[in-house]
Amino acid sequence: MASSETHYTLPRAEFDKPVKILIVVAPYYKDIADAMVSGAKAEIEAAGGDWDLIEVPGALEVPTAIGIAERMSNFDGYVALGCVIRGETTHYDTVCNDSSRGITLLGLQGLCIGNGILTVENYEQARVRAEVDEQNKGGGAAAAALHLVALARKWGGARKGVGFAPARDEFQIAGEGKGPTTA
Repeated sequence: MASSETHYTLPRAEFDKPVKILIVVAPYYKDIADAMVSGAKAEIEAAGGDWDLIEVPGALEVPTAIGIAERMSNFDGYVALGCVIRGETTHYDTVCNDSSRGITLLGLQGLCIGNGILTVENYEQARVRAEVDEQNKGGGAAAAALHLVALARKWGGARKGVGFAPARDEFQIAGEGKGPTTA
C-alpha cells in the first residue's frame, strides 16, 4: 500500500518577499476537503506565506476559478484541492481528466499551481491521502505551488495574462491617429 512507502521530499521553499497563495477547493466530500485545506494552510504558513480560500461547486470548476483569479487578482500561486471517488459511471473519468487537463494547461501558461485533486477508487483511499498525519496531499500540493512560485521568482518578472488578450476599443498604429484600421 502506498501509505507505507517513503518518498523524497524537497526542502521547504524559502522566500525573501511575502507569498500570497489562493487555495481553491471543491468540498464535495467536506471532511476530505477540510483535511486537505488544513494541510495546505499549514504548509503555506510554515513557508511564511499568506493564503486566501475559495470554494467551488466541484473539481471541474477548480481550473476555471484559478483562471479567473489569475486575471482579476494578485496571487503568486494556487493550490487546487478536491476529491473525485470512482462511481458507477464514466463521469469519474471525465471529471478526473478534464480537471487535471485544465490545471495543466494553466500551468503551461505560467501559473504556479499545486494540484491536490485526489482521484481515488474509494473513500478510505481518499481519507488516507487527505489526513495531515497520513499522506497530507493538501500540504504536498501547497508545497508544489510554493516551489513553483520560487522558480518563477528566480527566473523572471511578473507573469500576468491567461488566455487571449482583451479587446480594446481603440487601436493606435505607429504614425497614425487613434482608431480602428481596415486593410
